[in-house]
Amino acid sequence: MRLLDRYLLRELLTPLAYCLSGFLIFYVAFDLIFRISQFQDAHLQAFDVVKYYVVTLPGILADLVIPVSLLLALLYALTNHGRHNELVAMRAAGVGVWRIAAPYLAVGAALGVVVLFINEVWAPQTADRARELLQGHKGPARERMAIRFRSDDTMRDWVVDGGIDPATGDLLQPQVRWTAPQPGAPQRIHADRAAYHDGQWIFSNADVWMWGKDQSTISSNYPMRLPETPAWIRTEIKLTSLSRTEAAKRPQLSIGELSTYLRLHPNLGADKRAIFQTQLQGRIAGPFTCLAVVMIAFPLGAKPGRRNVFVGVANSIFICFAYFILQRVCFAFGTSGDMPPALAAWLPNLLCVGAGLALMTHL
Repeated sequence: MRLLDRYLLRELLTPLAYCLSGFLIFYVAFDLIFRISQFQDAHLQAFDVVKYYVVTLPGILADLVIPVSLLLALLYALTNHGRHNELVAMRAAGVGVWRIAAPYLAVGAALGVVVLFINEVWAPQTADRARELLQGHKGPARERMAIRFRSDDTMRDWVVDGGIDPATGDLLQPQVRWTAPQPGAPQRIHADRAAYHDGQWIFSNADVWMWGKDQSTISSNYPMRLPETPAWIRTEIKLTSLSRTEAAKRPQLSIGELSTYLRLHPNLGADKRAIFQTQLQGRIAGPFTCLAVVMIAFPLGAKPGRRNVFVGVANSIFICFAYFILQRVCFAFGTSGDMPPALAAWLPNLLCVGAGLALMTHL
């Protein structure tokens, strides 16, 4: 790594660390003001409130804090370089614009990978954990609400009257009905409990009806290898309970969860498909937001001339408002079916990159 790269990275990473910590503190303080009554109703102790923010912050980091912090830190660093004519000196020494921007693009790509990791590995479980904390003693009761869903690719209906046992993850009072004959599969199963072990479901005290037979058979433990897994069932619950209003705000689930759901439900209606396709495209486009931020911030901050550092702050605030307003509007149009899902999710990033490329030609 050249000395110039190390210098530019050091001048960027220091304000980036301050911005990340500052925005996190600001978000927690602001959110706490609005949620304090909700925490009191749930009878949460101080440790529970801290735990709530620990489990919910990954999603906020990926969707908001990291891109905004990168934008503010980059504009601050570039404006500072401009005040001391350092960028002019680099250009005079024969260093091209894209070569100067290379370390910043590398940071944007690295943070994009971090956002992808958070969204796919860390954040998907945070909503459930946060809900359990807020529900308090009511959590198990809510988990045991009846669950109904359909596996379209296998023509199989599930009804779980007792819900999910929160302690073991077992299905309570499950009923499985095959709507079309399948080799080796019964017509329906009624059981007291279903536990998932070694890739198969074990139905306890199962009442099994076979195709073409008038009577059922009772089995204390009836094993069946089915493609539905506990993780898939929890994803089904999340997606079926996702309202259009919540979906229009931001991506809510991981790429894996959304892809699996769309694969297992090829016959979704147009309204539902628009919601989930927009969610999927939005989740894919999320990591590229960091690169889009660099593309729009670099030409704005690298303009020649001495400027006050607060100009960079003002520019970052304006860009943030414009970007997130456009993102919310596009997401609303995508989930309502008035805009193609891919366009709704990618348009803000594409506009940032396009504007950045146009501005780069004038540097």
